[in-house]
Amino acid sequence: MTNHDRIVRIWAERPGRHIVNLSGGKDSTALAIFLRDKIAQLEYVFCDTDKELPETYEYLERLEAYLQRPIIRLNAQRGFDHWLDVYGGMLPSAQVRWCTRKLKIEPFEAYVGDDDVWSYIGIRADEARNGYISTKPTIHPVYPFKECGLVLSDIERLLEESGLGLPAYYEWRQRSGCYFCFFQRSGEWVGLKERHPELFEEAKQYESERGGEHFYWRQRESLAELERPERIAQIKAQHQARLERERAQRPDRPLIEVLGSALDAEDDATGCDICHL
Repeated sequence: MTNHDRIVRIWAERPGRHIVNLSGGKDSTALAIFLRDKIAQLEYVFCDTDKELPETYEYLERLEAYLQRPIIRLNAQRGFDHWLDVYGGMLPSAQVRWCTRKLKIEPFEAYVGDDDVWSYIGIRADEARNGYISTKPTIHPVYPFKECGLVLSDIERLLEESGLGLPAYYEWRQRSGCYFCFFQRSGEWVGLKERHPELFEEAKQYESERGGEHFYWRQRESLAELERPERIAQIKAQHQARLERERAQRPDRPLIEVLGSALDAEDDATGCDICHL
């Protein structure tokens, strides 16, 4: 028995429900893989906003086949558009994040009810954050990667060895979550336009029909402004320059880390701790 197995065995013996809340991202997926054969009674859930990328849904289907266990989809009847109507058409923003509350936190808390729950969170040992911690005293956070000392290279190894690899959207985007997430970087919006033009148009339509005067997903510019050819060329040139700087500073880093650093260098916005694991 490895040291990791001994650590997980302690958690597995605790009374209550054991749940991995999946986001469709690499870390929560790797966590599901890491725990699959270690905790027999593990539950897997996914809070579906109904506005995820096609790559996310495809990745979850492949993960479900690998786990040979069902992934419970929450929000089947109450996706993003339902709550948008409830909020009178007010689109969410970094300042008013009703999407996180209504589409991620409340559905999960309703699903577990008043049961004692061990909630397994895929934050790595090389990350300085804790993620969302429920205010319900019956939901206890557990950080297997932190406690076992697993870092980004370990997560990549787990994904590769399982045959799943990284989600396809990692070619151009470093975050899971809604395709119109307001935490996206400029380069990620360009990636959405190039790979899913129909979803980019839908995001623009939300701005024009639901956002009201001067509401933009990115606040400082509308998507109509961002998609101008000269603006796209500028965004791509700036992104390429950041990539080259990142490669020069640490040429030994894996490409995914270089891409993530280059995207993160665009601004100081912090992503959602629930949607982006």
